Amino acid sequence: MNRVAVFSLPEELIAFYKPQIQFVTEKAVNPDRRRYAVAGEAEKHYIDLDVYGDSALHVLPVFWFDAVEKFGEDSLRAHGIGPWAAYLTFTNLTKAFEKKNKDAILRLSADLGHYLGDLNVPLHTTKNYNGQLTGQEGIHGFWESRVPELLSENFSLWVGKAEYVDKPQQAIWKAVATAHSQVDSVLQIERELSKSFSEELKYSFEERNGLTVRVYSREFTEAYSFALNGMVERQMKNSIKMIADFWYTAWINAGQPDLNTDDFTLTEEEENLNPDPKLKVREHN
Repeated sequence: MNRVAVFSLPEELIAFYKPQIQFVTEKAVNPDRRRYAVAGEAEKHYIDLDVYGDSALHVLPVFWFDAVEKFGEDSLRAHGIGPWAAYLTFTNLTKAFEKKNKDAILRLSADLGHYLGDLNVPLHTTKNYNGQLTGQEGIHGFWESRVPELLSENFSLWVGKAEYVDKPQQAIWKAVATAHSQVDSVLQIERELSKSFSEELKYSFEERNGLTVRVYSREFTEAYSFALNGMVERQMKNSIKMIADFWYTAWINAGQPDLNTDDFTLTEEEENLNPDPKLKVREHN
């Protein structure tokens, strides 16, 4: 999604991002790797809205410090801080633009794309994030990975030109609300569809990295995507649009710095992303 978002940027930003498109594409996975290596990272990828009741979107403050005052930081982190973390990454990206810190711009752009993408996934907004509470284990990876893996070649992902976001924090929460409104459909449609597929038809086996693994079959995946009425494609487009808009907005808010006047070499120094066995991380493959 980061890769596609680059092409929605205005000419001044495309000239900066396109030569580094491989970087913002490949480094988009770093936040997931960081989940296993850095304490405090895992909760940045989701928010369990249903923990706060049916009125969660009215109960939860939009602004982080208001939320901390109302619920306490430990309690918030226990149920995910995705919307606030995404906004903090956005503000840090704005600061990187202001300083013309090109390494930081690219790394924060990659991170922000990941966080915004996560918040557009319905199952990143619920405590039943992998169907584990309803006997539907594996649905997270099915919706988020298997459907795009098999069907995205036929998705139309052009979202038009990037636009300025006047109220970024509110825009993030609106995206979360849209995603969360689809949780019931994600779960119910899979449950109902499974009734008409035997185990042999619902799953198949593929070779991956020298191992034979069980995966959702193409037939079941296609039927699920059709029953969802294009939800996965639609949410992917929403993510791409948000990513481009937020990169563009950060640049505008920073005063539209000229980033194409000096050549620079991207620092190849990598984060320490070695897994920490002490960290407890949600698994949702």
